Amino acid sequence: MPYKSRATWLILLLFLSLLIACQDEPTLPQSSDDNAAEMATGWFELQLKLVKETPGFTPPVASRAFGYAGLTLYETAVPNMPDHNSLVGQLNGLDTLPQPDPNQAIHWAAAANSALATIVRLLYPTATPENLAAIDAHEQQYAEQYAAEAGQVVFTQSVAYGQAVAEAIFDWSRSDGGHEGYASNFPDTYTPVAGPGKWVPTPPNFQAALQPYWGQNRPFVTHTGCTVPPPTEYSEDPLSLFYAENLIVYATVQNLTPEQEAIALFWADDPGATFTPPGHSIAIATQVLQQENADLALAAETYARVGLAVTDAFIGCWDAKYTYNLIRPISYIQAIIDPTWNTPEITDPVITPPFPEYPSGHSVQSGAVAEVLTDIFGEEYHFTDRSHRDRGLPERTYNSFWHAAEEAAISRLYGGIHYLPAIELGVAQGKCIGEQINALAWRN
Repeated sequence: MPYKSRATWLILLLFLSLLIACQDEPTLPQSSDDNAAEMATGWFELQLKLVKETPGFTPPVASRAFGYAGLTLYETAVPNMPDHNSLVGQLNGLDTLPQPDPNQAIHWAAAANSALATIVRLLYPTATPENLAAIDAHEQQYAEQYAAEAGQVVFTQSVAYGQAVAEAIFDWSRSDGGHEGYASNFPDTYTPVAGPGKWVPTPPNFQAALQPYWGQNRPFVTHTGCTVPPPTEYSEDPLSLFYAENLIVYATVQNLTPEQEAIALFWADDPGATFTPPGHSIAIATQVLQQENADLALAAETYARVGLAVTDAFIGCWDAKYTYNLIRPISYIQAIIDPTWNTPEITDPVITPPFPEYPSGHSVQSGAVAEVLTDIFGEEYHFTDRSHRDRGLPERTYNSFWHAAEEAAISRLYGGIHYLPAIELGVAQGKCIGEQINALAWRN
């Protein structure tokens, strides 16, 4: 055979072998990125309903559910996010998770849908029959589309991969101290610390202490340095600083402006009546993702960061609350300053929640969320919060995430719930927690 003919045949054989090799590689089907994020935001919107309507989902319990759901979405999607890193080996005790088989194609939206359906069922096992049916319906809505896109083989292995990630994360969650917290919000094993200036159950319901052991739970990130200093020294002396802090609460509530009343009502986020403060943070994240027309990767990172932020904020805050056990303004003011004083009535009375005062939970979680959202979307991010439109409350517009966080924090002064130090130092604690979550190696 002439040299040139032999060379031509060799080139053709090489080309054919490469073509065959490429055909042997699993090809990744398109995963409808135009609605994959819509699928994800829909899951978190459904969780807002579940938190509101499932008994026992108090703010700490709700925060934990959002944390594990956000992490599940992220860890399912991250193998297809080449500029991002898994959080395995970075979070406390998370040493391993299932990985997709490199020889199998994965439809990433289908995997994420499956993972979220699985973790939501596991986190809300006591949801109403109607809401359990809503979980099934949301999963099926997208499963049908993704199955048609991917083909049955790829769809089946994608669903199995998502389920495996969710189940592994749930198994890990069971050892954090908060497992099934919805069933033990008010443990009868806890006896409040007694003494001057210590927390006592507050009117009108005089409930027992909520989740007194929550601060001992395992956080996602170790919060070295994210503590608050001791509160102002208790005193009944009218010339003391502690008395002055109570006078500020007293006078503020007595002279609320219509705008202050609106702020107190907008950020009250009472459990049972609403989706709770951490749910409000998730609602803000969802609205921002919708405003950004986000893809699945951005949605996964955002929900993971916000979920970790609210979870760790409530652990850090509750640790401080039950370390200091500080008396609430309503207890001090009625006993020392004015027995007729009460928290304001804004449509409904503002109820002091059943746990110690210092620091403010609204402030800690809002500070943590503002820090992580600012890191993702920027310092001057304008957005309108329509979280309570279904309750008839007007929308509110902010020029940054910190603008919203500071308003959420000060709302607790307007509600007669907190002293100023609990608000200001609570925001600082939350910021510290958010910084440590941002410091994880999210990206390469």
